[in-house]
Formats: sequence, C-alpha cells, structure tokens
Amino acid sequence: MVKKTPGIIFGIVMGLVVFGFSFWGIGYSLGAEDATLKLLLYIPAYLFLFVYAFLLLSAFNLGYRIEDDGLVVTWGLSRIHIGWHEIENIIKVEGKSNLYSLFGMSWPGYMVGLYAAKGLGTARMYATNPWNGFIYIKTSKGFFGITPVEETIPNLLQSIADKSKKAIEHINMDVMDPEVKGENMQDDNFYRILFRLNIIFLAIFALYLAIFFPGSGAPPFTVLLLVLAVALFFFNIGNAGRLFQFSSTGGYVLQVISLAVTGLFIILALSEITLK
Repeated sequence: MVKKTPGIIFGIVMGLVVFGFSFWGIGYSLGAEDATLKLLLYIPAYLFLFVYAFLLLSAFNLGYRIEDDGLVVTWGLSRIHIGWHEIENIIKVEGKSNLYSLFGMSWPGYMVGLYAAKGLGTARMYATNPWNGFIYIKTSKGFFGITPVEETIPNLLQSIADKSKKAIEHINMDVMDPEVKGENMQDDNFYRILFRLNIIFLAIFALYLAIFFPGSGAPPFTVLLLVLAVALFFFNIGNAGRLFQFSSTGGYVLQVISLAVTGLFIILALSEITLK
C-alpha cells in the first residue's frame, strides 16, 4: 500500500487553476486576427495538459504488491514486474534526500519519473512523499524508488529481502557527507526567497486584475501578459531545480529571470501599455 498524502487533491486543484486560467486567458486575449499566435500558444498548452492529466490520473492507481514471483509496482495502466532474481540491492533510505528531476514531474505529495538522488544514484520514482525516506531497490532492469505506508515498511522490506535473498541496507541521508549529498535547493535560503518572491509577484499581478478589472473587464493584452508570466514561472522552476544541482548560481539566475519578467509585465499592466 502506498503512503497516503494529499497529492492527488493538490494536483487536481493546481491543474484546474493553472490550466483553466491559461486556456481562458489565451482565448480571451487573442481574437480571430491573432489566430496564428493563438495556435502557437494552444499547442504547447494542450500538450502539457495531456501529460499532466496522464500523470494525475495514473496517481489514482499507484501501488505495490508482493507476488510469488516478484514485486509488482502498478502506476496507472502500467504494471512493472520486478522478479526476485533481478533484485541486486535493497536500501532503506532515511532522512531528507536531495532529489531532483532528470525526466519526471512532482508536486507536494506525488513524484513520478526518472530522478537523481545525490549520494545514491538515479531512480525511477513511483512515490508519494519520498523527501523524508523511501525504499531504494536496485535491479538488473533499473533502480526504483517507492514509498509504502509507514506501518507496512518493515514487513514489506523483510518480504522483499527474504524472497530475493538479499540483505537490507540502511542509509541515513541526514548524516551523509555534505560533499557527497550535495546542497538541497529546499535548504538554500536565497533560492527559497527568490521562489517565494516569484509567487508573490504572480499573486500581486492576479490580484491587480481581479480588483481593478472585475467581471473579465481586463484589457486582453494584460491578461495575456499574466498567462505568459505563469507559463514562464513553471518552465523556469523545473529547470532551475535541475540546474541548481550543477550550479547554484544558474538556479538563481533562472529564478531572477522569472522575477524580472513578471515585474516588467506588472509595470506594463499598471501603465496600461500595449504593443498594438
């Protein structure tokens, strides 16, 4: 059984707000004369919506099961079978891990895709909340990270160990050498300040439109600016987190770019400047 979190609810709410506003904003701000630009914005928006919806719906069927011939991880319509003879190492990871996406997506309470855990290696994560511990299974077909319900972990681990005839290793990330573990962006004060400032700037922009232009009376160009600011923010935070592991300055720069662009858009909106 998977460790329960509010990840699905958070994902539904976030998806409705972000994609709902984005599609409404594109349709509202661009008319028939802007058909080409509208199409260029709709194509990536629908692509990301499809990917997001697929990941979100797959979260409803995330689970782990012990069978006679192996461990089965279910995720959406996928069924990953790991034979007992394929398991090479079983590691119970404790403490706060330094995880970052290589090709995956996560939000509070949900993580799926290919991730790197500094000090451990890469892992295909099928997890809910791995930040404070997860089970890391190395196999001949790849490395996997799972997060069972806390109460079931001892029995699940022992069953995997007994059936695969492998010993259980324990790694505490909190006592790992910082040079090996690397710096977690969530623990970097400056990175967190920039992230929060980005959220604040977007909130100010949205409040400006809601207060001064209630009832969808905002200038179309201003609405489009907010849509672009939101898109840039989500694009940059994903890349900033990845880049931060190789260069903290690079992570800062991407956050600053989002902040500067949103600030510029706010100034343009306040001044009611149009490019037409």
